[in-house]
Amino acid sequence: MSNFSQGNGAVDGIGASLSIQNLTKRYGNHSPAVDNVNLDIQAGEFVTFLGPSGSGKTTTLSMVAGFTELTSGRILLGQQPIDELPPHRRNIGMVFQSYSLFPHMTVFNNVAFPLKRRGVAKSEIKKRVDRVLELIQLADKADRFPSALSGGQQQRVALARAIVFEPQVLLMDEPLSALDKNLREQMQLEIRRLHRELKITFIFVTHDQEEALVMSDRIALFNNGKLEQVGTSTEMYESPKSMFVATFLGDSNILRGSVSLDSESCVLENECGKFVASRPPHFGSTPSPAAICVRPERMRLLRVGETCNGENCAIGRVTEVIYVGSSRKVEVTLPNGSLLRVREQPRDQIQVREGAEVAVCWPSSATTLLPLQ
Repeated sequence: MSNFSQGNGAVDGIGASLSIQNLTKRYGNHSPAVDNVNLDIQAGEFVTFLGPSGSGKTTTLSMVAGFTELTSGRILLGQQPIDELPPHRRNIGMVFQSYSLFPHMTVFNNVAFPLKRRGVAKSEIKKRVDRVLELIQLADKADRFPSALSGGQQQRVALARAIVFEPQVLLMDEPLSALDKNLREQMQLEIRRLHRELKITFIFVTHDQEEALVMSDRIALFNNGKLEQVGTSTEMYESPKSMFVATFLGDSNILRGSVSLDSESCVLENECGKFVASRPPHFGSTPSPAAICVRPERMRLLRVGETCNGENCAIGRVTEVIYVGSSRKVEVTLPNGSLLRVREQPRDQIQVREGAEVAVCWPSSATTLLPLQ
């Protein structure tokens, strides 16, 4: 898509980089809602702001959009500061959780609205709206009113309205939260498709961990106004750097104990045994006490006495077996009361029953060392 900027004072260019520098937001004397956040987003990247309610992700998005005034810091679009520009001059699109469509306007007029506000010629408006409605596969609904559309169709109209004036950055504030599971999954793929085609920089806010893992080039995980970790879905899931990241993003097994380190690996020891993990590069000195994190799908069950082939191994009793169609969840309680959750594929399953003693095994390469904070 080409650039159609009409000299409204906004910065020109599709898919610009965004730099958030020392961004802070305070309300009165309370702790900062956003506390010295730094994040560089590449042009055309899809970044998800993830975190629990009150973590600062939506406030950060609102400051980028220009709806919330920052207390300190800078926001650069490309190389140009935008933190003092009003929202309509930032050339940033916004999709809200509530869609915010005009009920008295047709789909065509809803999508055309931002172009009319920018003074685009009628002939050009029709070309752009027709093209974007084709892109979102709603060209045949141009004369419908929002009340005649499904929730997913309304969300697509909201997306069309946000991209029709070709912003450099598209912001989305939990836009799928009102949809049912199946429709939500369809819209996740639809938004990913639009991102690939448009090459606009996308920033997506959600509290849904699975949604973040599926959709993002990178995830920025917020907690108490700060960034806990930024990385790809694989980096965040397989190499969490804190207990919060490990427990918030996906399901985790956590074992605590005292840790000794050498140049290549570390050993955590507690009442249930000794467990080896690869030494993470961000640990400079011995973090004792500490914890290890293992994802349930990296664990497997064996009968007591069977060899673990050099893997970590803990002995416990089965306390629950849950069948979930394509896999099976087994909960095992260790002698010290720690609970391990194992997710098995059918080919890996052995016969187990509640109360049976089993061995839980996992490789050291799947074991992440975490500091105890």
